[in-house]
Parts: sequence; C-alpha cells; structure tokens
Amino acid sequence: MTSNVTIPIANVTPVTPRALLVQLNLEKKNFPFNAGQAIMIGQHGLDLKRPYSIACSPEQAASSRMLEVLVAVESDGSPGTHLPTLEKGQLVDVEGPIGSFIFPELPIEKNLLFIGGGTGIAPLRSMLDHALRMKLKRTITLVYSARRTEDFAFMEEFDHYARSGQIKLHQTVTRDDLAWQGVRGRISLLNFKAVMQDPAETLCFVCGPTAMVNQATLTLNELGVPREAIRTEAWSNKS
Repeated sequence: MTSNVTIPIANVTPVTPRALLVQLNLEKKNFPFNAGQAIMIGQHGLDLKRPYSIACSPEQAASSRMLEVLVAVESDGSPGTHLPTLEKGQLVDVEGPIGSFIFPELPIEKNLLFIGGGTGIAPLRSMLDHALRMKLKRTITLVYSARRTEDFAFMEEFDHYARSGQIKLHQTVTRDDLAWQGVRGRISLLNFKAVMQDPAETLCFVCGPTAMVNQATLTLNELGVPREAIRTEAWSNKS
C-alpha cells in the first residue's frame, strides 16, 4: 500500500562532499515501510519526482517521526530539477514506499552480508539498524566502497557497530587518496574471500552503481552463494 503525503524538510546535513542527509518531518502522518524500500520525492506542486532509498529503519522513523534520505548533489550543490530548493521548511511531495529490495521478515541464513557503494549505502543503513534491533543471532558483515575517505557516509555509527562487536566492517576506496591507509580498489573477489565463511549459508544485500552490483552478483554466485540469496538494487539513476 502506498501513500501520498506533503511534508516539510526538517534538516539538511552534509555527510560527504557529494551527499546530503535530508530529514523529512512526518509530523503526525502515518507512513509505514519496510527496511530497504524507497520513496519518490519532488518539490511540492511539481510533477517531477525522483526515487530515493529511505536511509533510516522503520523503527527509527517511528521514534523520530522523520524519514531520512541520502541525496547526491552536483558540484553546485543542487540535487536536480525535481528539488530546485533544498532547505529547512521547504515542502516536498512524497509517494511510496516503493521497491522490493527489502529485509526479510526472518532470514534463515546464518550470515548476513551487506555490500554498498557510494550512496547505495542508504538502504543498507536502514536494513542494518533493523536487523540489529531484531537481535538476530547471525554474523553480520558490511563491505563498503567509496571513492575517497571523505565519501564514506554514516561512519560514526558503523564504527560504533564494529567496535561493539555487532558487525564486521570492511572498507575500500577506489580513487587515489593519501589519507587512506586501508584496502584500495573496487570491491572484488579478494574482498569477498576475506569475509565469506560459508557462502551457501549467506544472505547478501547489494546496492550501489550498476557495474558494481552486476560484478558483485557474478562474483558471489561464483563463490557459491545461491542466486536467490543475493538481493540487489542498482542505484545508477537514483540516489
């Protein structure tokens, strides 16, 4: 079931040089969704809308009364013609939720592997928070790729999850970055071999640029992950 609501922007916070975290105030409106789903957003009164993954879990949205999305912006700071202005108090029209890239009600696999590239981290953040709240007795791993160190979003909370032993975290950068001391290069077979313990018992969620998603799907399948256990969302024309 989808809803159409007009709600104000509550906050706009830069999280990387090319992405903003936008919080939309639900106020007293009801907007149920599943972890991993997306919404269509456009400035109030305009016909043009664009899909964005919801970056918070259903539990977070219910508690804060906010929907959160990660909005990629151009070099001039603009997200596009569907949102000519992006500032606190601006009304936006929201439709949704949409999409079948969702976290299952109760995964049967022993391992959960989240693979994100760029702004594709948004729905994975929603799923991760939801999964952790479920207190599943599963091994949870996040493999996260970005252009440079500064392009990783939500690292404070992901680092907290890793330090507290709730998840295993693996990062890689794909561009030259003197500040980065970790793994370099695109997500590849070596990354998956380093984190994969039992491919046949691993449920994977992949979201990012189309090329990354396609390559990750092929590699995971070659390693023995069943095709039905690889859930994907190619975020080529979305944010």
